[in-house]
Amino acid sequence: MPVRLLVVATKCPWPPIDGGRLLLLRTLEGLAAEGVRATLVAPLDPRRHELAAATAALDRCCEPELVAAGPAGAASTLLRSIGHRLPLTIARHTLPAVRRRVAALLAARSFEVVHAEQLQALPQVLPAARARGLPVVLRAQNVESALWAAAGRPLALEARRLAAWEGRAVAAVAATAALTAADAAALRRLAAAAGAPGARVVEVPAPFAPELPPGMPPLPGEPAVVVLGSRGWRPNEDAVAWFVGEVWPAVRRALPPAQLHVFGIPRGGPAPGSAPAAGAGGPAPGARRESERGIAWHGPPADSAAAFAAGSIHAVPLRFGSGVRMKVLEAWARGVPVIATPEGAAGLEAVDGRDLLVARDGPGFAAACRRLRDEPGLAAALAAAGRAALRRRHDPATVARRLLALYDEVLTQT
Repeated sequence: MPVRLLVVATKCPWPPIDGGRLLLLRTLEGLAAEGVRATLVAPLDPRRHELAAATAALDRCCEPELVAAGPAGAASTLLRSIGHRLPLTIARHTLPAVRRRVAALLAARSFEVVHAEQLQALPQVLPAARARGLPVVLRAQNVESALWAAAGRPLALEARRLAAWEGRAVAAVAATAALTAADAAALRRLAAAAGAPGARVVEVPAPFAPELPPGMPPLPGEPAVVVLGSRGWRPNEDAVAWFVGEVWPAVRRALPPAQLHVFGIPRGGPAPGSAPAAGAGGPAPGARRESERGIAWHGPPADSAAAFAAGSIHAVPLRFGSGVRMKVLEAWARGVPVIATPEGAAGLEAVDGRDLLVARDGPGFAAACRRLRDEPGLAAALAAAGRAALRRRHDPATVARRLLALYDEVLTQT
């Protein structure tokens, strides 16, 4: 009999405008294909997205119980962090309305397992689940404390607070599913430091379909290079700023017809030289400068395929992070070649020159772009190898069955 599953998330997976949402959506779809129609509780900011539209879209793969709520503001986050001794990122996503919906559902219905999607979901889950003796499985999309630690000295104290909290959280749940072996090892070390050396942490890769159609129409540029950004996610903000400010000038010197397309951040994003949108009187001076530099800024696309047009190059200039880059998986599925920093390729078990090209700086990205222009068949070979990697490691049915096996395991231990 399929497990009766309650999934609690920190954000609604529809629309899938970032990697975390896309990961959850693909997971719910994979579980549904295996006969498990999970109940999903997630906040949805009504100022940004329509509740009815998201509910209708998700109904095909789960039973959505969406809560109209957005993350706490800066003042509320700080007060909650101080008052409850919570790390800032945990305080920001601790939403009373979500916690009440979880408690009400657990009281009204008979669930067997509660799945917490990301560390920040646990405060909404643990009290009510413990009260009813239900096992909780945490799916860690990242090692959250590692992301804060990468920010350096200004956030070092907060990173240490979060590491201690993260270790206790992993120790408190029945099991944790990490996306990569490296993340699983890091989470085991944090749990051991919290006094739980035997905490159950396993690797369960991210699910993704092996083949999707490329986006249309083609993007301007010879080549067109795409970088995906997002406001509010520091690894991506840093990546965009570094790529635009330091890497892109080297690419343009090597390939003057190249054009950079930054998706997810409208013009004026976190990069040197960005400019506000043009007014009614024509392009503003800053906009003309961006055009001269070969840069176009795009907001989040209504359909993610638009950022993976045929003939384009997907660049992943991350300088720190954990988990895996879901957009690399999408690039592979859509047949688009990838150039990534070592940090951007981490966790994928990808081989430089076979599945993608690795570049560490401006000259490296420029050389990789030249290779893709000058070597016939290289782009197609990289795309084919990427799709093979999706079939080998990220098959949605295989990943769903691994999650179901983990749920069954924790059920036998309760």
